[in-house]
Amino acid sequence: MTIVQEISQRHARFLHLNAQGLLRYPQGTPQKEHVLSCIQKMGVLQIDTINVVARSPYLVLWSRLGQYQPEFLRDLLVETRLFEFWAHEASFLPIEDFAHFRHQMLDPAHLGWRFNHRWLNEQSENIRKVLKKISESGPMRSKDFERRNDGNSGWWDWKPEKKSLEVLLTTGQLMVRDRDQFQRVYDLTSRVLPEWSDENNPYSPKDSEAYLLSKSVAALGICCADWVPDYFRMRLKHINLQAFLKAQADAGNFIPVRIEGDHRQFYVHQEFSELLHNPPPLSNALKATRILSPFDPAVWDRRRAKELFEFDYKLECYTPENKRRYGYFCLPILRDGQMIARMDAKAHRQHKIFEVKSLHLESGIRQSAAMFSDVNKKIQEMASWHDCNSIRYGADVPSGFQLADISC
Repeated sequence: MTIVQEISQRHARFLHLNAQGLLRYPQGTPQKEHVLSCIQKMGVLQIDTINVVARSPYLVLWSRLGQYQPEFLRDLLVETRLFEFWAHEASFLPIEDFAHFRHQMLDPAHLGWRFNHRWLNEQSENIRKVLKKISESGPMRSKDFERRNDGNSGWWDWKPEKKSLEVLLTTGQLMVRDRDQFQRVYDLTSRVLPEWSDENNPYSPKDSEAYLLSKSVAALGICCADWVPDYFRMRLKHINLQAFLKAQADAGNFIPVRIEGDHRQFYVHQEFSELLHNPPPLSNALKATRILSPFDPAVWDRRRAKELFEFDYKLECYTPENKRRYGYFCLPILRDGQMIARMDAKAHRQHKIFEVKSLHLESGIRQSAAMFSDVNKKIQEMASWHDCNSIRYGADVPSGFQLADISC
């Protein structure tokens, strides 16, 4: 009879945060290769355009790399070392995974609301014109389709073209070649990846489902079955998840474990076997303070964040202002393996002021000089990375977080 190891919740958090790259910064000044390695480790970098602070993909990388150059992300896209597609929402993905996502492009029906069936069927002429225009004119942004026909026909509304661009991206006929002021620049897939051939894809749809499931387990570090499909927002068509997890465990690729106080079966990727069986002292290993994006993989699955970190989190930018409890774009604060607070912030870039509008500690978090120091240091680093040279505090910020010297 196989004896399943039982671990503490703190150990489980360590395995997850380690797998996510949230416990150690790279040595030296972060370079472009660090950015690529970070995305490969996570497997996916979700894109979001809200920019009250740095846009989410840049912030997710900052949480793991520290003071890196955001331009590296665009460079990697232009160099075709990354590509964009639907994974956990719109995402940057390592180019080596293109073959595994290609099946979804060629059969996008299972993408649900992200694929506009009706538009594809009813706007075939519009789609044909957009594709022809890019084929003849080269890479284009959606706003390049906006033009004025002087006086006679009025304005040509570019919005239908934008929808067609998104459908063509989803069906894999177009790719994102570049980002111009964070706006997508679309080009033909055949020009972005001239060597690619669908006929020569070495992976079947079932192969790719298995690959992405395994990659999810590795990126999570530790997981139960309920957490796995959400990582890449998978709708499994070829694999039974429970049977897959058991087979991988039987093969030694996943290690079955229990978390103290939780009746569910969990799995640890064999890559982390040593950290499972012989972990370092957790009091030292978990010593890290990070400010996270709401779309960070550590918290984007709100149920997982609640179950693993006891962190009940909701992004309130979509909530009417008078019903918000914590603020428009609250950033989770991680310290020593706990989600200790949430901070609503705004970078006033033109005036070089970083505003901490509110900061709310989680229930039961013990206040201490060390905790104030760790979080204050991270706020200063964040302000500096935003090229802000001073910090402004709102009324809903505990006094321990309001620095006497607010210059960065």
